[in-house]
Amino acid sequence: MKMSQKPQETALSKCPGCEEPLEPGDLFCGACGYDLSAVPPVPQDHPTIALAAPPEGGAAADPAPEVRSDRRAGSDGTAEPGGSGDFELAAPAPAGAPQAAPASAPDPRTPAAEPVAATPSAGTRVCVACRAGRVDTDGYCENCGHAQPRERDHMEQELGSVAAVSDRGLRHHRNEDAFAVSTTALPDGSPAVVAIVCDGVSSASRPDEASAAAASAANETLLESLPRGTHPQQAMHEAILAAAEAVNALAQEPGRAMEHDRHRHQNAPACTLVGSILANDLLIVGWVGDSRVYWVPDDRANPPARLTEDDSWAAQMVATGLMNEAEAYADERAHAITGWLGADAYDLEPHTASFKPDRSGLVVVCTDGLWNYAESAAEMAAAVPADAHQRPLHGAQVLVGHALDGGGHDNVTVALLPFAVEPQGAGSACGTT
Repeated sequence: MKMSQKPQETALSKCPGCEEPLEPGDLFCGACGYDLSAVPPVPQDHPTIALAAPPEGGAAADPAPEVRSDRRAGSDGTAEPGGSGDFELAAPAPAGAPQAAPASAPDPRTPAAEPVAATPSAGTRVCVACRAGRVDTDGYCENCGHAQPRERDHMEQELGSVAAVSDRGLRHHRNEDAFAVSTTALPDGSPAVVAIVCDGVSSASRPDEASAAAASAANETLLESLPRGTHPQQAMHEAILAAAEAVNALAQEPGRAMEHDRHRHQNAPACTLVGSILANDLLIVGWVGDSRVYWVPDDRANPPARLTEDDSWAAQMVATGLMNEAEAYADERAHAITGWLGADAYDLEPHTASFKPDRSGLVVVCTDGLWNYAESAAEMAAAVPADAHQRPLHGAQVLVGHALDGGGHDNVTVALLPFAVEPQGAGSACGTT
């Protein structure tokens, strides 16, 4: 069959130039800059549908809550700069035409001349691929054209007994998650450990900036309020409010309303947030959105638990008794969130809870990029390495690898906080809001 007669595929899962995974709506390959404009976009992988609010003055057709899409199976649509990947096939020579003589093979005894690239000046960022070309301001090598990895593609941090890892995943061109981990001292001198994890809402503008702003603001607020003696649960509530203000401020910045893609929906920057504080014998959690906190006892004979409830369509359906959990999370609307941080969030309702564990365990703070592959508490506990309480950074790396091995459809972020206590009476939840 002639090349011109070959039926065109309706979708590409990999770049024809470098075989990197592609996302729906990609115009250029994020790895090599290959021009994909002639290729139809790949259908979204189980997209979450954002439900519109009912018309003003009218009743909704069903009791579905106001939601935003938090799934990022589709591309953000940003056209990355890069050279065209167009190419032409040489036409076959007419029958009977003289054939060109084949080129003589090079003499193997003669060393091949290597291309000489200009040596970048000292302090210039050098390409990770050819290690010779200078990287331009757009993040591409001026010598070989290779796209350079972004700083946030993979991040790791270990601070005492708390550690966090964040990864771009296998399907996205940027990491829209962010985290902050820190330690401080309470007024009595006892330590407090903090972990904040945020997940940018991809249907909004600048989700990566929203998550970074929220994580930083929440962490800074906790580092200021905990040493003053603010109760950890109240401090978490205040930290979530501070994070919301930081995300709201992004929508007010002049000249930042438009993104590179003129077709992108211009929603206000938005993200979800989940966090945990270990202080004295208390475990505090706080959240808005569908990122989660799990409790995994060191003694695996004891049951694990999920400590948060999602602000999502699926959770709403289960809470109202309209669906069971299996039915709700199988629905394509399951990951539509009903709570988030952002200027267009209707009612900000920070959730906080305080627990007093009676045994040692591990606190797992993560985005849905991880729990999509270990949804139940039992599945999460099975994925956590047995020595994670002793090696939290290694444990976080293993969990991120678990998500990548499962498909890596989303950005993946997880923080691990070991909680050590002497065995005593039954643990109890001190209060929730």
